[in-house]
Amino acid sequence: MGTDMLRLLGSHYHFRRAIPHTLRPLLGRTEISLSLQTNSKRVARERAAGLYARTGLFFSKAKAMYEDASPEELRKLLAHYEDLIRDTDRMIAIEEKKVRLERTYEKARLYLDKAHSLKQLQEFIKISNDGIDRLMAGFKKLHATASKDYLRNATEKTMLREQIANLSSIVVSIKNSAQETEAAFMPVQAEPSARTAPNKATPNAKKTTAPTITEMAEQFIYRDKTKSPGIIRDTGKTIGLFVEAFGDKPVDQITGGVAGEFRDMLFALPSTHGKHKNSPGIHDAIVRAKEQELETLSGKTVKNHFSRLSALWGHLVQREIVTRNPWAGWSYDVTQKIDRRDWTDLELAQLSTARWTSTTTSLRSYVGMITIALYTGMRLGELCNLRTQDIVTVNGIRCFHVRPHPEDNWSPKTAAGTRLIPIHSHLLQWGVLDAEISQKGCTSG
Repeated sequence: MGTDMLRLLGSHYHFRRAIPHTLRPLLGRTEISLSLQTNSKRVARERAAGLYARTGLFFSKAKAMYEDASPEELRKLLAHYEDLIRDTDRMIAIEEKKVRLERTYEKARLYLDKAHSLKQLQEFIKISNDGIDRLMAGFKKLHATASKDYLRNATEKTMLREQIANLSSIVVSIKNSAQETEAAFMPVQAEPSARTAPNKATPNAKKTTAPTITEMAEQFIYRDKTKSPGIIRDTGKTIGLFVEAFGDKPVDQITGGVAGEFRDMLFALPSTHGKHKNSPGIHDAIVRAKEQELETLSGKTVKNHFSRLSALWGHLVQREIVTRNPWAGWSYDVTQKIDRRDWTDLELAQLSTARWTSTTTSLRSYVGMITIALYTGMRLGELCNLRTQDIVTVNGIRCFHVRPHPEDNWSPKTAAGTRLIPIHSHLLQWGVLDAEISQKGCTSG
């Protein structure tokens, strides 16, 4: 396995392997890209090695039967691939939980060496037991998965079950040690008084689950009638990027670490991402940008993404849905990347004298748009969304009224963009009042 199959995206390593050309039409992808859920290169290499072996075995079997396979066999082959990816994700998650549990136990053991408080000891035992119980439940599910028909290889089954057995024995050992420690301290425990008796949770009490980021965006942004269509649209794009990268996470699980990882990913994302219909996924786009040394998002764009999320979190903090705003307080390099300059006289002359060859837009429309832009300074989007009713008279002065058009889901870029622009005398002489401006924007000047 080459080192090129490991990629550090954000704070986690990812496994990447190209899919053989013959199998790409079946799988609909050019490569496999999976998060290894660790920032340790050593751990990432170990997990990637196992994943490399499993994918290699699948590719060998798939190529041998792909060309002569029936439609039913192709469906089973595709299902086998999907199960492989899903179970790999599940196994990596289980391994990561085991690593975290061992770290937690080691920290707790060191903590107990210094602790003199029985209350602290009992809290540790409770947290350990709860975590171990959840992990054991995950092992049972994984064991059931190992018995399914699509894991036809006996060696795969045996290796998976041995791994589960080893992890289970570690957990059982930890749990037994915790129980023995608890029993050793129990004789010296004083009888709790009515004043100090701990509150016991109701056995059947249900744990509340925090709402997800898309649910909160729907409640506080998308349904807010005071928000402009532009804000709603842009916030939707930001939420979409986050969900693509991390899934639709509950808001109480979105910490400063998650925000930092999202920030790193945005700064590594190509500046053209999302501007084409066939744009690749965010992870593939980041890899491609690094390999091809593409221009990435500017600090200003990343800051805009974080500002939208910070605005949403402002509502959540106020309502005590979350305790803090992880999107606030970050720094950005907002230095202008593009060196803008004035047009030269030669360029202006070429613009005005060049032959017009378009068959979709008339020369008069082109001249009209350039002329109006020259004398108003309007943005292209504002100019193209002018309507006949947007030419108004205010105190005897003819003006362009730049304003939202909700029927077409368009509005000026900012609130200050809604404004009146007096029509220059040269435009009046040119005949702008006689121009044909359709209900959906300028069609001829």
